[in-house]
Amino acid sequence: MKNLDYVLFTDTDTDATPEFAKKYGYNLISMPYTIGEKEVYPYQDFEEFHAHEFYQQLRDGAMPKTSGLSPITYENYFEPFLKEGKDILYVHFSAAMSGTFSAMNLALESLEEKYPERKVYTIDTKGITILSYNIVKEVGELYLQGKTAQEILKWAETEVDKFAIYFFANDLKFFKRSGRVKAFPAFMGNLLGIRPIMNMGPDGMMKALEKVKGLRPTMDRIVTYVVTTQEDIKKHTVVVGHTDCFETAKILAAKIQEKFDNKLNIEFIDVNPTAGSHCGPDGVGVCFHAKGR
Repeated sequence: MKNLDYVLFTDTDTDATPEFAKKYGYNLISMPYTIGEKEVYPYQDFEEFHAHEFYQQLRDGAMPKTSGLSPITYENYFEPFLKEGKDILYVHFSAAMSGTFSAMNLALESLEEKYPERKVYTIDTKGITILSYNIVKEVGELYLQGKTAQEILKWAETEVDKFAIYFFANDLKFFKRSGRVKAFPAFMGNLLGIRPIMNMGPDGMMKALEKVKGLRPTMDRIVTYVVTTQEDIKKHTVVVGHTDCFETAKILAAKIQEKFDNKLNIEFIDVNPTAGSHCGPDGVGVCFHAKGR
């Protein structure tokens, strides 16, 4: 790898772990959640995310809340590198989904005054969890190849919107609480076993595409979305994420793999606890390279 004049950042809402971050050269920003009375910072307050333990707490009735960071926290992350004369490229989860980026922008304004010769570039993945993860991974690979920040930003102009995600949640009360699904549809969905298939559009927001009754029909419908919207899927990683339901995730992956002659590179991911606080346990999704979102 070339001696690049910039460093990479990402955040834990992209499903990046310390091991992943070390592999690709990322600095990792911890996005907090509160469960009970305790505010938790992933990979600061614990070394390893124990997905089953976390999602079992949700099954048992816990309802976590998420929150953003303060401007000073962002400054504390970024300033040491700017002070060393390094620029920064931060690949982050969807800015449209959180007010934390207003705080980040305040921090960047302050840092620009102190280090006017330095640059902080950002790439908005317009997603969260596995959608962001797939983009962050490809950016990391470009970084290891020695690509400049400008080359990666150019890549992102077209490629960010070519990663698609389709997913479902098992218990809609978590989306209901976060405003992702209106109260009445959430109640009726749980009552009738109806699951909305969701995706994230180019605006970086989550939306429901259709409602399907039954787990197997829901997965079959997601497979159809993958087959009809994919582009060069075999040349990119297919990421299957789940909130503590690996067996269901494996079934979905097998259905997708079968459609592509078992030639896909599929990676399984435990959805991070901050994002998982909004979708709840027993949800599954897939991210892949597509014609568009």
